[in-house]
This record gives sequence, C-alpha cells and structure tokens, in this order.
Amino acid sequence: MTKLSVNINKIALLRNARGANYPNVCEMALLCEKYGAEGITVHPRPDERHIRYKDVMDLKPLLSTEFNIEGYPSPTFIDLVLKVKPHQVTLVPDAPDALTSSAGWDCLKHATFLLEVLDAFCSKGIRTSLFIDTDNKQIEQAAKLGADRIELYTGPYAERFAKNPESAIKPYVQAAQTARKNGLSINAGHDLNLQNLPYFKLSIPYVEEVSIGHALIVDALHRGLENSIQSYKNCLK
Repeated sequence: MTKLSVNINKIALLRNARGANYPNVCEMALLCEKYGAEGITVHPRPDERHIRYKDVMDLKPLLSTEFNIEGYPSPTFIDLVLKVKPHQVTLVPDAPDALTSSAGWDCLKHATFLLEVLDAFCSKGIRTSLFIDTDNKQIEQAAKLGADRIELYTGPYAERFAKNPESAIKPYVQAAQTARKNGLSINAGHDLNLQNLPYFKLSIPYVEEVSIGHALIVDALHRGLENSIQSYKNCLK
C-alpha cells in the first residue's frame, strides 16, 4: 500500500503568523501519526517562513513513523540533514525565494553537484529521493547518479486532471515505468488532493509514498484532521 506522508509546513506557517508556539508543530505532527499518517514531511527554507531548523531537530526524537526532509541542498541544509539523519531526504531545485516547488531537477546539467550530495547522504544511510519531472532522460540520469527514489512532480497532473484525466496521467505512467526499469522506487507529490489522488493511485499502484500538505490541511478545516488523514489513506488503498 502506498504510504501517506503528511507535510506539516502549513501548520508551522499558521504558528508563525502569531509569533507564539500555537499550534505546536511537534504536537500536531504526533497527532498526524496518531490519526494514521505513515510519515511526516518537512521542508525547511532559508527564510524559515514555516518550518524552522529547530523544528526539524525537535521532531526527530519524537516521531515513530518515517521522517522525510525536503529542501534545496545548500551547505546549511546538508549539515542539518546529516545531523538529524532522517529516514529520507528529498532534494528539490528550489531557489531560496521560491514560493513553492514548481519544477524538477535537471539531473544532466547538475550531475556533478548532485552526485556529491547524494554520496554524502548515502554514506550515512539516508535514503535519497530527487524531485523530478516526467522526462525519461532525467529519470535515467537520476538512477545513474545513485538516487534511491524519485519524487514525481505532480503539479502538471493536478492542473490537467479535471479536463482530461487520461491525458494528464499518461506521462506519469510512462515516467514511472522508466523509473522501475532503472531500479528507482517512486514517490509523488504536489497538488495531489482527494479528487485526483484515487486516479493517480489506480494508474500507478506501485508508488511507494505520496507527500501531501496544503490540500490535506485545507480539507482538515472542513473535515477535521483525523477524518482528512483517513480520507487520504482511503484513496491509497
């Protein structure tokens, strides 16, 4: 069964809006686990506008499920990940001022850089995943660089889903097949929600993990956190 990793960035963003420790990010992460999440994802950015570096340190000893840290591999980020030693690190090519992740790596252009970073994490036993578009050459290169997994950037799928689901999913099915042929496991994330997730899962049943934050937290405003997590898990059965 595909695992659900809940991205708690939006919870941290809500906390930061008032300058106090409410809601408490660690307490909310533990509630996500209690309600059925099989993982917790955080994406600390240089400006710490949502998840802070201290949050990452505080969460590690508390979590009982898989811990996934996303981010651009700057020296500060690399040091944090090597210190925390999460189960998985997902590398994204975001600029420091990026609002959200909006494109995958150019693994050919940045091959030397990525190879060094992946080797550093691999040497510490941290599973690696590269955030990537549905480009077969990029996926093949990700495998050559030694990544354990790719995370398919599903923004374009979500954008096209309502108009034509079959057309929207086609490049992702092909990309997933390429990944498997090259020995890569598959994660997915970005703009997945209760409407488009079931079809994605049906079309690519061997996805290891989906990381969902924004849509799930918005749904929690309507349904409650526990009900929302269970609804997303039902989509993945």
